[in-house]
This record gives sequence, structure tokens and C-alpha cells, in this order.
Amino acid sequence: MNKAQAQLVFVPIPVMGHLVSTVEVAKLLLTRDHRLSITVLVLELPLTNSKVQNYVESVQDSSSTLSNRLRFIDLSKDGSELFDLSSFFERQKPNVKDAVLKITQSESSVDSPRLAGFVLDMFCTPMIDVANEFGVPSYFFCTSGAAFLGFVLYEQKIHDEAEFDAIQFKDSDTELLVPCLINPFPARSTPSAMLNKERLPYLRNAARRFREAKGIIVNTFLELESHAIESFETPPLYPVGPILNVELDGRNSHQEIMQWLDDQPVASVVFLCFGSMGSFGEDQLKEIACALEHSGHRFLWSVRRPPPPGKQAFPTDYEDPQEVLPEGFLERTAAVGKVIGWAPQVAILAHPAIGGFVSHCGWNSVLESIWFGVPIATWPIYAEQQFNAFEMVIELGLAVEIKMDYSKESGMIVNCDEIERGIRCLMENDSEKRKKVKEMSEKSRMALIEGGSSYHWLGRLIEDVMDTLA
Repeated sequence: MNKAQAQLVFVPIPVMGHLVSTVEVAKLLLTRDHRLSITVLVLELPLTNSKVQNYVESVQDSSSTLSNRLRFIDLSKDGSELFDLSSFFERQKPNVKDAVLKITQSESSVDSPRLAGFVLDMFCTPMIDVANEFGVPSYFFCTSGAAFLGFVLYEQKIHDEAEFDAIQFKDSDTELLVPCLINPFPARSTPSAMLNKERLPYLRNAARRFREAKGIIVNTFLELESHAIESFETPPLYPVGPILNVELDGRNSHQEIMQWLDDQPVASVVFLCFGSMGSFGEDQLKEIACALEHSGHRFLWSVRRPPPPGKQAFPTDYEDPQEVLPEGFLERTAAVGKVIGWAPQVAILAHPAIGGFVSHCGWNSVLESIWFGVPIATWPIYAEQQFNAFEMVIELGLAVEIKMDYSKESGMIVNCDEIERGIRCLMENDSEKRKKVKEMSEKSRMALIEGGSSYHWLGRLIEDVMDTLA
């Protein structure tokens, strides 16, 4: 076999929702073309937890066929307690530069792969300066969809040209005409990520720097977001998704959950799960419990304890969820429902008993639900999820709404009736949305195989990377 000729350096954000899809892109590239080798630089954020390290170790153990061309380098933690992305990445620049310098020095022989570029997480934009120092191009990897990427670029452009501020319109009935969307976008659905006064300037600056990239790799596929993808002019997009690790299996590690699902009829269970950072207070949990009980549907519900107020931390499992649920709820619903802590989401969505998914609409969760043909009821909480909910319900017609403009910061409580109505709509057996999701599921799988749209764009990306060495 020919030796690798081109070396790419990947710099992801070390949180599971970004890291997993980034590594999957790396594996796709390496599997497709033996001329490539990839080094992933693993930074440590103050919020990084043991799951990141465990995941990296598991990839190293399981990727034996790629082991010579895929490696990870852990970069030391700088000890900061502040979750400030801008200052964090500025402080990490020297560490990244030193690591890449060592890579290039150790591979300085004639037959060693040449540094061909950086692939940066969409939030790692300051690292483009390091790539520039090495005289190589940067590609960004957008872990969100193409429409959200287009919205970020749109907001930054109109802010710079007309001093538009999304925060001013968040409670208004204003509708925005955004090039990447077919439908007018309601300003009140502006995502939480763009309503944070401290982080919005960083996001806008990131949008400016996106335009400096040679291209943007996006975790989507043409058949899902054709209008958004075709609305882009520069920089070029490479829609290579859906990028998922659907091999993550919870059957062995969560046997009790999977056994319970095995005992349920096909497509009869509604699964409620709100992501690694998703949790609710006791008042909201009681409304959800009321809705589930009144709906009469079988359910599997992931209930997590919120971190203490004001503390940046991940939710944890309750020792006894009964303490925050209505009195007698677990006993009354024991025949049809199961309340759990952390959920092995991929394994659950893959199970034939799952008929619907009440989701926070994180993009990975959206793509997983499409892959497995499970319709979604939208309940966004943070980040870009409100935008994803709008896209799924209004733009693409692939989801039903529980609350499209919900945000954790608002303190709003979604009442039992709204939730129950969403669940009943979600679980309709012969709904048009269910049929559309099944059709899109098939398209998502076709996109990745030879002759598919994402297969084509992955090839184009590799061609462009190799052209830099010509």
C-alpha cells in the first residue's frame, strides 16, 4: 500500500457532541483515501469530562486498520476555570503551534506526508492564525446544519452593514428573510446561542473568519438541506453527512433498558431525551409526567438532575427520581413507562419499539432520528436548537412542535396540555410526517454510498486537499 502523502491536523472542541462527529469525518477521509493521514489535537476545556478521554481511548483501540494514519495528541490543560472561548483559544494557540511544529519536524523526510491543512471546529476559528503561520489552508467543520451556518453568516453580515442586533428583536413578531431559508424566520425563535450578549460577539467574529477558509465541511446532506446548501456562494461547502457513530451500542452496558424495549410492541414507545446538557426543574418535570400519563402512550424518559444554580456543570442522574415526580406517578405508569437516567440514545433510537422522539433538537440528535426513521417532537433548550426546531417543523416539515421557541433562560413552563398534544401528534401511526421521515431516512443512507451526494462531496474535498500539494 502507498504511504500517506498528505497530513491534516484536526482541532475539535473536546465535547462529545462535537468530538464524535469530528472523528467520524476523519475516519471517513482515511477510509476513502490511503494518501491521507490525520492528527487530532485534543484540547481540554474546563468542562471536559472523563467521557472525552474514554472515547478517545476507545477509538484508538478500535481503529486498528487506521492506526498508522490516525493519531491523537493530548494537549495540556491550561488550568483556567473560566469558560470563555475567545481567551481559551488564544491561550491554546502556542500549544497547537508547538504540537504541529513537532509533527512537521518528525515527518521532514522526503517520503513523509506533507502538512496539507487544518480542519477546525466551527468554534475554533482563532486557530486559523496558526494554520496561516504554517502557510496551509484552513477548512472549518460545521457540526450544525447548513441552514444554521447560513443564518450565522446572515446575522453577522446585517449586523456589520446595518447595525442589526438579533437580541433587540427576540420578543417581537418581526420576521426575517434569510437567504438560506425558504420561509420567513420569526425573530422570537432566534437561538439561545445568539442571544447571549457575552458570546454573540465571538460568534460574529467566527462568522467573519469562516469567510477566510478554503471551505466548510458540513454535517448534512444535499437531499435534506438543498435550499440552504445551494444558497451558499463562498466559501464553498462540502456537505458530507450525515456523520454519525451509529455503532455506539448500549445493549451490553444498559441491558435493563434494552430488555424493557424488547418487551414493547413495534413503534409504540415515545422516547424523551434532552441531550448531555439538558435538564429541567421539578415544576417542569411534573408537567411532563402529567402529559405522559394522560396521553396513555408507552414511554421511556431520561430524567436528569440540573447542576446547582450558577455552576457550569453537566446534569447528573437522580438516585431516586420519585423525589421530583408527582406522587404515585411511577407506580401508576409502571405497566407502560420507564424512567431512566443517562440514556444510550443511539441504541434506543435504533430499537424498533421506538415510535417517536421528544428531543432538544441538537443537530446530532436530529440526524440520528432521521437515520433511524424516528419522527421528532421539538423541545429546544439551548445553543442553536431553537433554529433547528424551526427548520425541522416549518422549513422541512419533518417534525411536530411541542414548543419551538422554548429556552432554558426564559424560565417558562410548558404546560401539560401542550406537551400531551405534541406527544399525541407525534405518535400518530399514519401521519404524513412519519412517512416523510421514513423517506428522508432512506435518502440519508443513500447519500453516503458510492454514487450518493455526500460520497461525491467527500471526493471533492479530498481532491481539493491534494491539490494544495501539487
